[in-house]
Amino acid sequence: MTADVYDTTGKRLYGLQTELGVRNFPLRGPAFGDVPSFVRNYARVKLAAARVNHECGVLDGTRRDAITGACQEIIDGKHADQFPTPLVHGGGGTTTNMNINEVIAARASAIAGVLVHPNDHVNASQSTNDSYPTAMALTVLELVAAPVTALRELAMAFDRKAEEFAATPHLGRTCLQDAVSLTAGDSHRGHAAATRRVADALESAAAALREVPIGATAVGTGIGSPDSFGERVATELAALTGLPVTATANRFDALSHLDPYAAIAAAGSRAAITMAKIAADFRLLSSGPRGGFGDLTIPAVQAGSSIMPAKVNPVIPEYVMQLSHRVRGGALTVDCAVADGELELNVMEPVVVDALITIFGDLTAAAETFARRCVEGLRWDGPHRERNLTGALDHWVELSATEGYENTTTRLRDTTAGNGVTGS
Repeated sequence: MTADVYDTTGKRLYGLQTELGVRNFPLRGPAFGDVPSFVRNYARVKLAAARVNHECGVLDGTRRDAITGACQEIIDGKHADQFPTPLVHGGGGTTTNMNINEVIAARASAIAGVLVHPNDHVNASQSTNDSYPTAMALTVLELVAAPVTALRELAMAFDRKAEEFAATPHLGRTCLQDAVSLTAGDSHRGHAAATRRVADALESAAAALREVPIGATAVGTGIGSPDSFGERVATELAALTGLPVTATANRFDALSHLDPYAAIAAAGSRAAITMAKIAADFRLLSSGPRGGFGDLTIPAVQAGSSIMPAKVNPVIPEYVMQLSHRVRGGALTVDCAVADGELELNVMEPVVVDALITIFGDLTAAAETFARRCVEGLRWDGPHRERNLTGALDHWVELSATEGYENTTTRLRDTTAGNGVTGS
């Protein structure tokens, strides 16, 4: 044991490479340890690799057991304070890989009573090139479940509103001008369908990550790993995670091209845009209530003004809209990172992980808050809903089918002019 491998005082488990990562990359966002899913899944990669390395004669039984024991401790949530490296750093994930290698090595050495080296043993038959994107893929597959679930719950909230107001008519509009009437149930069924569609698209985009690049080692060559190492580790990972994980069919493609992550980010952006559009519609339809559309009422969750009494603002729709802006910014970050990959390896993976974690968190918060704090309590009882319905063009549209568009237009203009209204 030497100080350049890891501290022997027992105060910390990580070593010099982790310390250098902390020194070189000032923390301006989450640390590796702030994303328990990433730590947990990286430990699973190391555990699976240790098992296969033993089967292939690379590791002795003592070190295998020690490494897998240390990995299981991490998976169980222990040593969570031992991962201080910034999530975003240079080097394509090497800092993160060495952080977990050093922590596992320190614990495994204590368990086994013999030296377990972070590179020679914990990282055996692997490279950052393949272990990092494998752990990254597993993490994204785990974390995407939350926004997908939240979006589907939002869709169900719209379903319930569609049933509640199935027979409640309101004025439909095109180009913000009066159109024909429809029911609130019609509108909410449309909201539910759109929300389910974007949830399905997000889940489908993430499914592409079930092919992981473990076994690719340096630049996809597989150099330094036993035959079939990647396939065997992937099988272990499938058992550990419960996901249908397989080894990628083309290692060179997997390391060089991150477009599946761009697709996931785009699907997240699409979901955010869809929610924001619906939220903006509710904001408009509830406007007033005296001087605006006043068709529906959204829940009054807090005071809307510090000076104007009884004012209620659409704070939840505005929250959803603002989060959509940040999600779209995150998607642009992912696009830029994917495009900046060069030659055999895209080293921008850390910022992709960081952006997707934010995207998933924002989507989840937006969908859950929208459903629980707005949709569940909204009512089509606005003060102007019935009055606005008098402007519906249903009768005139039907009349034009028998009397012709031009004749009906003239009659409508005469009628509205007689009421002091200018029609067009």
